[in-house]
Amino acid sequence: MKHFLNTQDWSRAELDAVLAEAARFKRRRLGDELKGRSIALVFFNASMRTRTSFELGAFQLGGHAIVLQPGKDAWPIEFDLGTVMEGETEEHIAEVARVLARYVDLIGVRAFPKFADWSVDREDRVLRSFARYATVPVINMETITHPCQELAHALALREHFGSDDLRGRKYVLTWTYHPKALNTAVANSALTIATRMGMDVTLLCPNEDYLLDERYLGWARDNVAESGGSFAVSHDIDSAYAGAHAVYAKSWGALPYFGAWEREKPMRDRYRHFIVDEAKMALTDGAVFSHCLPLRRNVKATDAVMDSPACIAVDEAENRLHVQKAVMAALVAQS
Repeated sequence: MKHFLNTQDWSRAELDAVLAEAARFKRRRLGDELKGRSIALVFFNASMRTRTSFELGAFQLGGHAIVLQPGKDAWPIEFDLGTVMEGETEEHIAEVARVLARYVDLIGVRAFPKFADWSVDREDRVLRSFARYATVPVINMETITHPCQELAHALALREHFGSDDLRGRKYVLTWTYHPKALNTAVANSALTIATRMGMDVTLLCPNEDYLLDERYLGWARDNVAESGGSFAVSHDIDSAYAGAHAVYAKSWGALPYFGAWEREKPMRDRYRHFIVDEAKMALTDGAVFSHCLPLRRNVKATDAVMDSPACIAVDEAENRLHVQKAVMAALVAQS
């Protein structure tokens, strides 16, 4: 049984097939691929695009989605084995996942890091616990990676460049300022998919403290070795943007300060100038710009950049609907 936890777990041929199916769903929204099927969408964190696109996607393919929010409209869940459950949690993941798998055909999980200890959060315990105990496929709706966003981004890039072959395109993944320290999930995923597609990828961040976890840097290097392209890290804005064909922006907290954000914030505040603006985009080779959304205008990117014809963030957001339908259809086709 195949889960969809990270795109790195799927072959390039499998990803290309999903993207091709997503493009077909974009042209033909309704189908019966999920007729008589159901998916439980388990949200430990708030959502707008993810919840809407998964619910609608299941409906448009003839399926049914059940939304659960543990601790709100469902019982709080325990994930540690050996715990004497005398606290707030009411049931264990071993029972939750097994019972849901008796009811539904797919389980989607959204669970952000706790932002206290990266050595713990990087284990992706909530997602992997569902995958361990569930007897149906599990879909990552964003944890410490965001593979659905990856596919939506890849589809938007293919549409913009008019080709499934993105090799030879310079891609800049740039850190941007945010008043809060955010999850690295989308940055991890953008780096993963851009290198997987054989692009010439530059990770632009203020200093080494903002480098991503070595797991994802390693994936990027492995992808380059397999798919071609290149991967480099830069702390210089002008050289990174120069000649770029695609710019992707995301904010994230510095991992060495994980859980100690009050110490990281003065450093982060010094890098407000990493905002994506017209001057930086003018350095590119007519680059397309995108972001996963939500985006704080004039903090991460200026109004002019967001309202430019080169901005495909809304196209990418729409593509969440289509790629998630393709993922769900591919997973239920296993059974």
